[in-house]
Amino acid sequence: MLNYRHIIWDWNGTLFDDAWLSVELINAILRKRQLPPVDAQRYQQDFDFPIREYYRRVGFDFAKEPYEALAAEFIAAYDRRNVECGLQPHADEVVHRFADGGYAQTILSATEQTRLETMVARFPALRSHFARLVGLDDFYAASKVDNGKRLIAELALAPQEVVLIGDTTHDFAVARAMGIDCILVPSGHHPREKLAQCDARLVNSLAELLCFATP
Repeated sequence: MLNYRHIIWDWNGTLFDDAWLSVELINAILRKRQLPPVDAQRYQQDFDFPIREYYRRVGFDFAKEPYEALAAEFIAAYDRRNVECGLQPHADEVVHRFADGGYAQTILSATEQTRLETMVARFPALRSHFARLVGLDDFYAASKVDNGKRLIAELALAPQEVVLIGDTTHDFAVARAMGIDCILVPSGHHPREKLAQCDARLVNSLAELLCFATP
């Protein structure tokens, strides 16, 4: 971590422990339409961006019901229940340690901006360490590549001074599009074997990052 000055964090699944809730909510929507549910392992294997393609993969037929209606149903349920989710183990500690080490930190998320701000605000000690929260302008979770490119341009740092930490192959794709390094953690929405296919550093948990939290 000696080369980095700024850490960009993904939120869902990386710092925020919500993959289990996503499984419960997608299964409720599937059962309502008499479609077969998914288990946690199947969810991690199938989940991907854009979310529209993930919905198609688990069995939704957009000829019968538009993706936008399904996404709105999911988000409404997620908004009601995400207060049940907490932070990933060691998330608070590792963010605090990086802040103490002099690293600037930002969250870059595929969550809609207002929802992102509301969720992070539940953890004021954590929120205080982030210079910015960057979310999408809608709740369809298509991609955060464009926001990532704008962010790296605004940071006014050399790409080699910035690293993105996430839990999905999409985080790796975003980091690559931004021209920065990526560290992946198998803590949320993608399993280790899927993340291992990316050309990124793969750690076992957020706790493993604690030993790097000194500049």
